[in-house]
Amino acid sequence: MGNSYAGQLKTTRFEEVLHNSIEASLRSNNLVPRPIFSQLYLEAEQQLSSLEAGSRADNEEEEEEEEEEGSESSSPVSYQMKPPPEGCCTTDGFCQAGKDLRLVSISNEHIEVPSGFLLVGAKSPNLPDHLLVCAVDKRFLPDDNGRNALLGFSGNCVGCGKKGFCYFTEFSNHINLKLTTQPKKQKHLKYYLVRNAQGALTKGSVICWKGAEFRGRQSSSSTCSSTLFQLPESSGLSGSTSSEPLPAANPSAPSGTQQTAAAIDHIPSTAAFSSAVYNGKESPKQQLVKNNLSALTRPSVLGTLTNSGPPKKRHKGWSPESPSSTETWNLQLNPQAPNRIKNDGGSLSSLPHSALVGPASSPMVGSGEPVSVPDNLLKICKAKPVIFKGHGNFPYLCGNINDVIVSSLLYTCYRNSQSLSRAYEQYGASTIQPISEEMQLLLTVYYLVQLASDQVPLIEDLEQIFMRSWRESHLSEIRQYQQAIPQTFSQVPSQIAPVTSAQLPWLAGLAASSCNDSVHIIECSYSLAEGLSEMFKLLIEGKLIKTNYVVIICASRNRAIDSCIVITGKYQARVLSESMLTPLDYQKEVNYQLVTGKVETLGSFFSTLCPEGDIDLLLEKFYQENQGHISSSLSASVNKPTALNGTGAAACTSYEIERHQIRPFQLAVAQKLLSHICSIADSSTQNLDLGSFEKIDFLICVPPSEVTYQQTLFHLWHSGILLELGLEKEHLTKQRVEQYVMKLDAEAHIKFKVFLQNSMQNPHTLFVLIHDHAHWDLMSAMHSLYPQTELSTGLVDRLLNCREVKEAPNIVTLHVTSFPYALQTQHTHISPYNEIHWPSSYSNGVDLYHENKKYFGLSEFIESTLSGHSIPLLRYDSSFEAMVMALGKRFPRLHSAVIRTFVLIQHYSAAMMAVCGLSQMKNYTSVETLEITQNLINSSRQCPSGHGLMVVLRIPCTPLAAVAYERLYNVRERLALEDNFEIILGNPNSGITIGKHFVEQLKVWQKIEDVDWRPQTYLELEGLPCILIFSGMDPQGESLPRSLRYCDLRLINSSSLVRTTLEQELGLAAYFVSSEIHTEKAVVNDVLESDPEKLSSTDNEDEEIATEGSTSEKRSPMKRERSRSHDSASSSLSSKASSKTLRSSLLRDTVKSPHQVLSNSAEETTNNYERQKQKVDKGAQTTISKHLPPVTEQLDTKQNIKSAQISITSSSSSPFSSSSSSSAPTHNSFILQTSQCSMTKASKQPPIVFLPKLVYDIITSTDSSGLPKSSSLLPYHSVMWASSFRPLMSKMMTCTEQSLYYRQWTVPKPIHMDYNNRNEGRMDTFHPRRLLLSGPPQIGKTGAYLQFLSILSRMLIRLTEVDVYDEEEININIKEESDQYYHQPGDMWPDLETFKKMPFDYTIHDPKYEDASLICSKLQTINSEDRSMNRRQEDMYTRRQTTRMRLSKYAAYNTYHHCEQCHQYMGFNPRYQLYESTLHAFAFSYSMLGEEIQLHFIIPKSKEHHFVFSQPGRQLESMRLPLVTDKSEDYIKSPTFTPTTGRHEHGLFNLYHAMDGASHLHVLVVKEYEMAIYKKYWPNHIMLVLPSIFNSAGVGAAHFLIKELSYHNLELERNRQEELGIKPQDIWPFIVISDDSCVMWNAVEVDCSGDRKSDYTWTERNVSLKQILQHIEATPNVTHYALIGMRKWSSKTNSAEIKEPFSCCHVHDFIMLNVDLTQNVQYNQNRFTCDDVDFNLRVHSAGLLICRFNHFSVMKKQIAVGGQRSFHIKSKVSDTPVSISPAQYICAPDSKHTFLAAPAQLLLEKYLQYHSHRFFPLSLKNYSHPVLSVDCYLNLGPQIAVCYVSSRPHSLNISSSGLTFSGLLLYLCDSFVVASFLKKFHFLKGATLCVICQDRNSLRQTVVRLELEDEWQFRLRDEFQTANAKEDRPLFFLTGRHI
Repeated sequence: MGNSYAGQLKTTRFEEVLHNSIEASLRSNNLVPRPIFSQLYLEAEQQLSSLEAGSRADNEEEEEEEEEEGSESSSPVSYQMKPPPEGCCTTDGFCQAGKDLRLVSISNEHIEVPSGFLLVGAKSPNLPDHLLVCAVDKRFLPDDNGRNALLGFSGNCVGCGKKGFCYFTEFSNHINLKLTTQPKKQKHLKYYLVRNAQGALTKGSVICWKGAEFRGRQSSSSTCSSTLFQLPESSGLSGSTSSEPLPAANPSAPSGTQQTAAAIDHIPSTAAFSSAVYNGKESPKQQLVKNNLSALTRPSVLGTLTNSGPPKKRHKGWSPESPSSTETWNLQLNPQAPNRIKNDGGSLSSLPHSALVGPASSPMVGSGEPVSVPDNLLKICKAKPVIFKGHGNFPYLCGNINDVIVSSLLYTCYRNSQSLSRAYEQYGASTIQPISEEMQLLLTVYYLVQLASDQVPLIEDLEQIFMRSWRESHLSEIRQYQQAIPQTFSQVPSQIAPVTSAQLPWLAGLAASSCNDSVHIIECSYSLAEGLSEMFKLLIEGKLIKTNYVVIICASRNRAIDSCIVITGKYQARVLSESMLTPLDYQKEVNYQLVTGKVETLGSFFSTLCPEGDIDLLLEKFYQENQGHISSSLSASVNKPTALNGTGAAACTSYEIERHQIRPFQLAVAQKLLSHICSIADSSTQNLDLGSFEKIDFLICVPPSEVTYQQTLFHLWHSGILLELGLEKEHLTKQRVEQYVMKLDAEAHIKFKVFLQNSMQNPHTLFVLIHDHAHWDLMSAMHSLYPQTELSTGLVDRLLNCREVKEAPNIVTLHVTSFPYALQTQHTHISPYNEIHWPSSYSNGVDLYHENKKYFGLSEFIESTLSGHSIPLLRYDSSFEAMVMALGKRFPRLHSAVIRTFVLIQHYSAAMMAVCGLSQMKNYTSVETLEITQNLINSSRQCPSGHGLMVVLRIPCTPLAAVAYERLYNVRERLALEDNFEIILGNPNSGITIGKHFVEQLKVWQKIEDVDWRPQTYLELEGLPCILIFSGMDPQGESLPRSLRYCDLRLINSSSLVRTTLEQELGLAAYFVSSEIHTEKAVVNDVLESDPEKLSSTDNEDEEIATEGSTSEKRSPMKRERSRSHDSASSSLSSKASSKTLRSSLLRDTVKSPHQVLSNSAEETTNNYERQKQKVDKGAQTTISKHLPPVTEQLDTKQNIKSAQISITSSSSSPFSSSSSSSAPTHNSFILQTSQCSMTKASKQPPIVFLPKLVYDIITSTDSSGLPKSSSLLPYHSVMWASSFRPLMSKMMTCTEQSLYYRQWTVPKPIHMDYNNRNEGRMDTFHPRRLLLSGPPQIGKTGAYLQFLSILSRMLIRLTEVDVYDEEEININIKEESDQYYHQPGDMWPDLETFKKMPFDYTIHDPKYEDASLICSKLQTINSEDRSMNRRQEDMYTRRQTTRMRLSKYAAYNTYHHCEQCHQYMGFNPRYQLYESTLHAFAFSYSMLGEEIQLHFIIPKSKEHHFVFSQPGRQLESMRLPLVTDKSEDYIKSPTFTPTTGRHEHGLFNLYHAMDGASHLHVLVVKEYEMAIYKKYWPNHIMLVLPSIFNSAGVGAAHFLIKELSYHNLELERNRQEELGIKPQDIWPFIVISDDSCVMWNAVEVDCSGDRKSDYTWTERNVSLKQILQHIEATPNVTHYALIGMRKWSSKTNSAEIKEPFSCCHVHDFIMLNVDLTQNVQYNQNRFTCDDVDFNLRVHSAGLLICRFNHFSVMKKQIAVGGQRSFHIKSKVSDTPVSISPAQYICAPDSKHTFLAAPAQLLLEKYLQYHSHRFFPLSLKNYSHPVLSVDCYLNLGPQIAVCYVSSRPHSLNISSSGLTFSGLLLYLCDSFVVASFLKKFHFLKGATLCVICQDRNSLRQTVVRLELEDEWQFRLRDEFQTANAKEDRPLFFLTGRHI
């Protein structure tokens, strides 16, 4: 069993397992030891279900390797490591003493190694890219043959020097391996470490543990009773359906390539069959062992340690000759640098080319004889075949193994699609069988057969085919499970008979018979080895020239099938093999080919093509001929613009660099961002306290591209945001702006440190950290392998994810990207609720944001390929592709990027020569390249100022870009075009360098006078004719100017296909065009405006526009597939081209199309046409300029030109029909309107994009969901699919739904920075202050987030401001003008005796009572003109005048305010648990109500010291009151009561800052039904809960109960303290009653230092409430005053109002009430309005003093909710809200009037306010004859005056002698009102009376008791009631007339 020598179990193996088992059981927390035989024979890591019948080889090494690959092994017995000691280091890569053990860190350090010890490299699962250095006793390590290692372990730590580790478990704990499986030295000690020539420690050969040998299992072992699953019945070596590729390291590999090759076997890969995206991750339930390659590193080191001795029997691949040095050149690039697998789990990436070859050790069991790879295979076949392992056993390869590439990608795909979906697992869907192996293989054959010759297989396609097939074959079962019927289903027989292994080869052959031998089937009877041998033989014999795919099947009846698929097509094999390189290795390889001169063969080949000789010779000849007398029109046209500009005659007026303007879209996005910030702040989590921030600061992080950096600085400078936020002063310098933008490069940490320090030092500043281009560099900081070479790698993780940023409460992180997919995984930090997506411009056909520009992005570009009447904006160049393919076959060793670049440079060079007159060169370029070059060179001629077009040539590989630049630059110089257009090398790491001549031109155009100015962004190259060679592996957010016309992406890396990469390349062309211009028109126009060659060299699509009798097919939907190829040469020619041999004739034939014959004859005609066009255009230009207004810099001149053009021409504006015969003239008329400037034309139409054919096909083809195929690719390199069983994305998906899709179906790889962010699906993995803004590229996200900063800043300022009422006092003119002043302006307190002499001012001056009745005090000569003329119209909803005030530090706050100081006051302790509080009943009797009143107090524990409780039962006895004589600076004596309703959030109950931290007692008075909500928001406030009978009462009831409770409490306190010897009159009798909208308090400071006493100056400032209350409480003889109040603040306060510091008048809003003196004066508990006026009048009439401090004022905040507004009067019958007018508030008794659901008192008050003239017609505007109101004040409206009198004996009343009243109001009069009292007053004849009582009975009794019928006449119809139902106790009225 598995022994290579004896065929039986090795005893040493047994002993080792026994030893390990005993050791593990001793150390394990688990009581049950692991069975030894299970270890030996069974796979403990994985239990395959019966669905996946089959087995895998069980050897320990495979298990170990598997655990290494799969970072989360789900073994049934999970290993629990011992917890590390307290305080020790637990960082990966460091030992517990904190010393670094990573090889990269200590490779150059001197390490002492004791004799007999060796340095070895250990692998940590958490640091897959690093080796940890260990010193191990070599006796415990194996010899070269993998034998003779002692059991056990002895090792030392090289970090801290600790010695004597006797157990590997103990040692692995010490070096922080953090293993999830049992520590074993065989698993984790991987490599010997050796010193290289420089003395640096490097990785050497692999340690050949004997476990690395393969131990096959004999079938007899399957009878073992403890097996977990049945082994297949087969003789020999089994394991046919192994569920995981298993590595097999080859100890005899001389150069390390074998280990590398082994790694390839199980690296799931993307891109095609590898360019495809691997997505085969299953859910953890199905995939017990995940193939999650923790960034596996398998370096290829050309070994200095070769193995001595012969190879083992099993390693038949060893050959003394292989690998030859010539074949492994790319391994020698950097033997020391380990090759990182950047896209692990996603791409067969990361290994140099020949690392992918080598003895492809199978993950499956090898069987049969090895297969020898023939010599010179690459030379003969011109490509390295790629072998994809399929099912079953795979033989060993030996011989020339460097000429083949082996991959297990297909095997992984097969395995994944055999596991059941998680979706069906929950229904217990065990009866649904997975798709069979035979069916999988057959479907694969079907798929390969239908691929075109230029297509590459995509793994996604295959997965979807498997998924669809499985679903269709089990549709009925799936439906049953989806309905979840609770019954057990028996196995449903499939309707389609399953394919048997015997039928398979025949069916596969049948399928392949139709494909013209593109797919070749080889059937073998014994093993795959014979099929592979036959395939190699056919390849060598040249019999597979037409074959792209060879499918090898080994099927027999008695066992499972073996299969593999070999890619033999040269194109397909090249694409697949290149896709297995990481971007880094791709660059290395290209660089190597350039450095070593391997490309020279390509150059010399090119020189043989041109019959006239080498191109360089032709160029030199041309240069010599033209030198000195360049008189061509080209060079002449260059100097022309300067002259014209000098004279200012005919300069082009259309030049304008777009400055910072906010578009509607950007504003909408900024507002969405703001609303998300507010929702975070409003949530109960308290993660963001916006109220505590005073200002905004920010830092923008951008990728390390100099252009992007400068571009962001440019936007920031022009946005003015720094000045707006107050971060900078007026004189802004560039150095200051640079503080706010950070390039993520080596210097970033310095700027970031400053940012963090600022955030810590300024807790009241909100810092916004903006991460722009956020999909760039998501590498985990732990996996950054190359700190010395790639300083920026992992920076984002290191900086933005650092603990300081995560924990800072004042830092908000905003990620901004066009490609958010990599931030939308299962482990993302960003909550889906914190994503903001760019809004769609249309919704249901409605334009949501009207903009004058239309955005052209990817979807619009794709759309242009579908529309039938325009030239597509996306194209590919078939002649270029054909030439590349042909050269690829000729030069198989060169990377296709090199070939493509050299071909394209050649095309551009030839095109430039052709345009300059060397017409024979037209045959050596493609039509596309010729078109680009012509338009570029001619563009500057067409504009009087020399404006031209930009051509972007994208070359990702920097060395190739440098080569291209050098070559094109040289050709341009030779052709004397150096002043015609510029060639710019755009390198991300450096700025822009352009020639002096062009700098001067730009300065003239942009009106720049700075001598040292240089363009720093591509946007500043607006109008410059240039080729921009755009290099760098990825664009980094650079924006391109509007003069961009062509975007040449033919050289992008088309083998690495992930969605982000593709979309960001196409994003370069994203563009805004003027939405008024029809794009079809504009695009079509371009054809006719270019030069003759272009006009005549268009492809079939172009011809379709020009002529009706076109030979091309019309694009009906049926024929779209054929006509889709927007290439330049006709399709038939392209297909011919690919089959011809590559000689010069081939090249000429490929490029020459029938159109070019036309070209020469049409040249002359078109030239004439071109000249005429220029003349006409000049005319048009001058005419237009006459109509233009003067152009300013801000003016959008293009818009003006456009409008002027519209006014000139009458041409039709409808889109031109492609089939219209008059299309050409129509275009001409359009051309006449257009300015000659090419740049202007370019800016009105999107650029044209050229793509590689492979990319073009993926972009333009759609999958079954209707989406472009590109959207179903893997979204990003460092993520992988969670499962193959995922649904397709839907075309109808919104951005939010796409985000949720990726969040469900993608997981980050270990190299991704989010990899470790998981918490078992709990929500708290999301960071609360992190947002993601995504929008299409170049759409204006920078402007949007800058605008967001602006409005966020404004909102914060607004949060620190408040709207307060700012109204002048009313009725000032009625005030008595008296020269007598009772006090001096500077007096601090009133003098009691003086104050008693002051008359009471009855008039109401509070502006809130503007609509209230005037109170007459005596016969006043009130102007009889309508008082309401001075007022606003009678409208209760009229907005009162407010002003915005900045909150001072002494303001009162609502619940939204959270700051550190008042957290405790608010009752939120650090754990955010509500304070405990208790409910206490408090009862007292009140004679007027005739019953006992029971109130409830809710008292928090923290406030219990304010109360007295009885000792035994803790019953509430009283509220403590201080003494009058008490004096304390930090104590407010008066308890404050605040009645409130409907304002639990908005009421200003936080008095902490207002009281300046002083101790005070504050009680909220709330209604019973609101108790819970107030308690929730104000947990630390004392609540006084009114009885439920007052739930619908008004403010009068609250005031009444506050006062009565306070008096009762005063009595209790007097009794309690009397026992302590304190006199009753010494107890403090005052309480404060405050409105819930009092926000700030002010004090007037009077300066009386003038010469005369009457001279004084005053200032008003904000002060604390504590200061005011303490001042008032200190008033001399304060207990003699009944009411003390203050002014309401107004900005219009004048000196006269404060000259008298104290007034005797009405007080409102904020009063101090002496409950002792006012014992017998009550508030009216029924009142809703004016209850304070009513109470003031009662207090005064009782002879008590009311004092207003005029030097103090209160500001009242405007609160839009709650308060009086909470009373809505509605019908009692219907719930529908019908507006009810006040006239309907009363009705006749017993009528059928609609009753209202409102208190009777409220209806009465509202009715009298608006309709009292019905009761008192004589009183209307009759101010000299007021209405007499007895014992109450009711508001009768502003047009009626009232006179208040009290019926109480000894009360103070006005002198009524001489007053004649126009009415009498008797409201609920008590027994003090008697007939004799009323007879004192005189009434006008016809005056009216209104008596109001509780019921009709008392109404009659009152009339009789007061003898009213003596003087008043009553009629039956004059009786009324409020419109209440009987149960609501209506009030009744009786009116009468004075006789």
